[in-house]
Amino acid sequence: MATLPVYDAQKEKVGEITVDDAVFGVEPKIGVIHEVVVWQQAKKRAGTASTKRRGEVSGGGKKPWRQKGTGRARAGSNTSPVWRRGGSVFGPKPRDYGYNLPKKVRRLALKMALTDKVRSERFFVIRDFNLDNIKTKDMVALLNRFGIKKAVVALDGPDRVIEMSSRNIPHIKVLPQQGVNVYDLLKHEYLLVHEPAVKALEERLMS
Repeated sequence: MATLPVYDAQKEKVGEITVDDAVFGVEPKIGVIHEVVVWQQAKKRAGTASTKRRGEVSGGGKKPWRQKGTGRARAGSNTSPVWRRGGSVFGPKPRDYGYNLPKKVRRLALKMALTDKVRSERFFVIRDFNLDNIKTKDMVALLNRFGIKKAVVALDGPDRVIEMSSRNIPHIKVLPQQGVNVYDLLKHEYLLVHEPAVKALEERLMS
């Protein structure tokens, strides 16, 4: 079991929270983390690239010229791939790039990413954001007190004030604890977690 400090909105220590080493003390392995990041990126691919095959391009039907006697090569259709404006042979068609990855591997990689944040002291637990109104400048001031420029802010549930106050701040991504993922943790330098979300995140990864 490890103990992490809990801060208020002024970055004053107001308590401590105990976390399980089975979630926040897993030795990181680059191979496992890389595998999950590749899986996440593959799922995000649109897969909408599309080309026309010879049966889909305009033209065709009539034989361009007679079979023999012209001195030119035989030709049966102007939609042939060797012709200008002909159909594509092996061009892309819409497809799903996603694939299945075992849940155990995905959970393990997330545990490793969380452990890295804790060990590098880029993991902050905050008890209360103290934001009563939607104001970007108040959220920026809070982040500046923690020395944060790029971060994932993890909440235990929907919070419109925090979400709206953060949406115009570059490199700040607000997520529910269910949405915390490996790719975003690697992309953002810090992880700022609302105190109730820590235990929820722990329970999610232990189940």
